[in-house]
Amino acid sequence: MSQAQAPTTGAEQASREQDAYRKQLAADLEEFFGRQREVLEDVSEESVPLLDAVHSLAKGGKRMRALLNYWGWRGAGGETLGAPAVRSGVALELFQSAALIHDDIIDRSDTRRGAPSVHRHFANRHAEAAWFLDGSHFGSSAAILAGDLCLALSEEAFTSVGDRAGYATRARAVFNRMRTEVMAGQYLDILEEVVGPGHEPERAVVRARNILRYKSAKYSIEHPLAIGGALAGASGELLASYSAFSLPLGEAFQLRDDVLGVFGDPAVTGKPAGDDLREGKRTVLIAYALGSSDTARREITAGLGRPDLSDDAVASLRRIIEDSGALATTESLIAEHTEQAFSTLATMAVDEQTRSALESLAHAAVTRTS
Repeated sequence: MSQAQAPTTGAEQASREQDAYRKQLAADLEEFFGRQREVLEDVSEESVPLLDAVHSLAKGGKRMRALLNYWGWRGAGGETLGAPAVRSGVALELFQSAALIHDDIIDRSDTRRGAPSVHRHFANRHAEAAWFLDGSHFGSSAAILAGDLCLALSEEAFTSVGDRAGYATRARAVFNRMRTEVMAGQYLDILEEVVGPGHEPERAVVRARNILRYKSAKYSIEHPLAIGGALAGASGELLASYSAFSLPLGEAFQLRDDVLGVFGDPAVTGKPAGDDLREGKRTVLIAYALGSSDTARREITAGLGRPDLSDDAVASLRRIIEDSGALATTESLIAEHTEQAFSTLATMAVDEQTRSALESLAHAAVTRTS
């Protein structure tokens, strides 16, 4: 049989279908934003930059949550490029954008995906126009409103899925729970930063892993997959296997993000070197390092959360964290969760195309460099 006649594999079919889904998602997102632009133009042309900032952010990213949502849908028997899977993907992308906008304000991050974060973008507009009063406050205020707008648009998009996403449906329950958990997880995150490393240090890793699960892992991986499955009418058994695969994968994904936040290459991540150290994030990686010795705790605590931390100081903290064994322990945890996820995926009752797609997304989640 010639190469041209060779049958396509499940992976090849999945890749083509995934590309088609991305294009459909992008088109639906543009149409959705077009309708919202008309609403803001009716209010005032001066309000349109609020939507433009959201639009610019939502156009970027890897679409991981939307893709997981799609393959959750397909794995449960949903039709190819089904409208509910496309529109729910739009809702998830908008929710992700809202979370990023608010997270950057909380963390005082000036960059996102290699460009100014939304609050910095508005602060820059204030400076360029030489407007009155505090430009930084204006930037944060405008970004809060942009994030709130994004949340409202996410809800509108999910509601427009129709009856499958209606009140008391399984998909709606997961979508609602996801949003509540993220807010609670974000609060626990900022609480952990202010109580300090002296607060029950023996439980620091437990608290950090709890934050990781509810602030990120569930909404990044587990819930999108479950929402897609629920929209397609997945059985309780299939949804349970989705969770057994996606939750450990989500935790591995966030642990990888924690490592990149300290050891990532700025040219690849789009954020300054050691940004998590300057922001004072008490991640699982940091919790392991803080618990390694009194000396490590003192030195890390002295630098953690200092916005003016020099590159040399960042490099010094990196060495302390690595020497403490925290990096190796975190990498081992990533490997453990990854193995658990792939073991579950191997026995999941889905077609080969869905399995191939989920395997590819899982590899990308835990081996990424940005």
